[in-house]
Amino acid sequence: MATAINPRPRLLQHLILPLQLLLYIGLFSVCDLLVRWLHLPLPANVLGMVVLLLLIVLRVLPLGWVRAGANWLLAEMLLFFIPAVVAVVNYSDLLRSEGWRIFIVIAISTLLVLAVTSLVVDRLYRFEMARAARRQDMHE
Repeated sequence: MATAINPRPRLLQHLILPLQLLLYIGLFSVCDLLVRWLHLPLPANVLGMVVLLLLIVLRVLPLGWVRAGANWLLAEMLLFFIPAVVAVVNYSDLLRSEGWRIFIVIAISTLLVLAVTSLVVDRLYRFEMARAARRQDMHE
């Protein structure tokens, strides 16, 4: 009965996440080689995200092929920040003397990101609503 509900073989279901992670690793490795070979002034992970976005938008790579890996990486994102938090302990003297300035910069930049994001979302929402209204007017 389980195969009638989900036609994928059980082994394939267990391999989807590792295969998607291998796809991400392979894409990063190729982009790293490109950055080194072409002497590009941007990190390989940024180039990799742009290439991945282009592959998805151009429908070369179906979204389903990367969705599980992306969800897992997002769910485990805190693990990737632990080394940065531990590194802060090494700079306790800097934090004692300049910590308030660092805190103000972080707070202001966070507020700016939130404000710009809300403005962009609001503009896009209004644009989509106007576009939907125009489509509805055309069909009437």
